[in-house]
Amino acid sequence: MTRARTAALPTGVPPTLPRPFAGPRTTLSAVLPTGLRVLAAHAPAAPLAELRLVIPYARTEPGLAAAQELLAACLGTGSRDRTRQDIADRAADLGAELSTVVTAESLILSVSVLAPGLPGVLDLLAELLLRPRYEEGEVALAQRRAAAAPRAPAPRVRLRRAALAHGFGPHPLSSESGGVAPLLDVVSLVPDDLLALHARAVVPGGSSLVVLAGEEPDAVLRLAGERLAPWSGGPSGLTLPPFARPAPRPGAVELTEPGASEAGRGDAVGGQSLVLTVGPGVPTADPLHAPFHLAQLLLGGYASARLARQVRDRHGLAYDVSAGLRENGAGSWLEIACAGAPGGAGRIAAEITRCLRGLAEDGPSRAEVDRARAYAAGFTRFALATRAEEASALAGFAAAGLEPDWLDGYRDRLAAVTPEQVAEAAARGLDPDRAVVATYEPGPTAAAVPRGSYVPARTGPYASAPTAAPPHTDPHAPAHAPLPALPHDQKGAHP
Repeated sequence: MTRARTAALPTGVPPTLPRPFAGPRTTLSAVLPTGLRVLAAHAPAAPLAELRLVIPYARTEPGLAAAQELLAACLGTGSRDRTRQDIADRAADLGAELSTVVTAESLILSVSVLAPGLPGVLDLLAELLLRPRYEEGEVALAQRRAAAAPRAPAPRVRLRRAALAHGFGPHPLSSESGGVAPLLDVVSLVPDDLLALHARAVVPGGSSLVVLAGEEPDAVLRLAGERLAPWSGGPSGLTLPPFARPAPRPGAVELTEPGASEAGRGDAVGGQSLVLTVGPGVPTADPLHAPFHLAQLLLGGYASARLARQVRDRHGLAYDVSAGLRENGAGSWLEIACAGAPGGAGRIAAEITRCLRGLAEDGPSRAEVDRARAYAAGFTRFALATRAEEASALAGFAAAGLEPDWLDGYRDRLAAVTPEQVAEAAARGLDPDRAVVATYEPGPTAAAVPRGSYVPARTGPYASAPTAAPPHTDPHAPAHAPLPALPHDQKGAHP
């Protein structure tokens, strides 16, 4: 069967033993003549094989947005040899499940299959890639679903776009073209339009395939090479460009929308105050990433972190508080997001600023650093406990150009981080004067926001920012954290 879902990946990495895996994986990788990078990882005695095909699919060209939206919804619903039902029957025979996920920069095909069905599912995958068929009925069904979905971007999405636009300048992640395609454009498309986009975008050049299976890696590489050798084309050019600035330009952004609390604007936050900050990040591959990751965790990476205690528990200003690292092909940044009752955005922003400044100036305690380590260890052991999650993490490494054993070395680096190094990372990266602070108030409550109470003192760019990484963010991410994993954004939309 085929289905669409949202990708969700872990946001922490364990610094100490025990490892979430039984031991280091035997992995082999090769780049096929077509440009497809294949990574084969050995999972002895695994009853299932996991495949992740990651194809560049960023919404960098506004004219393609509608076709990209429909293609992602229809891919896998038919080939020149099989109907949707035929594909579902074949997948059932193999003991396989196929799904598609869209992120800020990728189209991801995920497959889980019983181990003996690996050759057959590679044949089926090749059929969908090489001989696609976008039937009129399937396209019409996807168009009706698009018509029924809210077309206006949600307040969270618009706020993130505004913050990224202010901080980093014009970019696909911050533009309207990065969101849901206009309805008229979606309904005007015909199957031939999707076939044309498929020929351009669903190509091996620039793509990567991860296979986690019980077969020996060299046998898997040969098998994938044989089955996918006829697949050709690319690269498509649908990759996110880097931000114009490696670090955000600080300042304040206010977003108001009279009447939004009644209209709802298509999501559950229509009647909420929202605060979102964008600050400098440290790329995953940077040696300074480990201490900055711990600083992010103790700031707002878990329920008892500083932000939650200050904004939610002590003052009762917000019920949704988080701080996370985001990274993709555009760059890397630290994002703090809070949601509270209408009229409270100014106070929430002021408390966030106070919390950031305290951590940047005074640093964390040793106990806080130890709690952040323990959380990273426990969360990742849970989040990477299954073969499917491990395959997704390996796919994230491959897409980011990192080695498959990167996680093992990162554990050691996290374990070696001292409280002094975390304090230094906090002083450099959590200074609120280096952040964009964006607020949203629904309707008339915007007038109650104390203007200026949360505006950073410094409004110019700063020179000591970390360099942007070459991948949510979500379509929006995700996004993301220390693992260069597949972002966890909403299907088909950008921040």
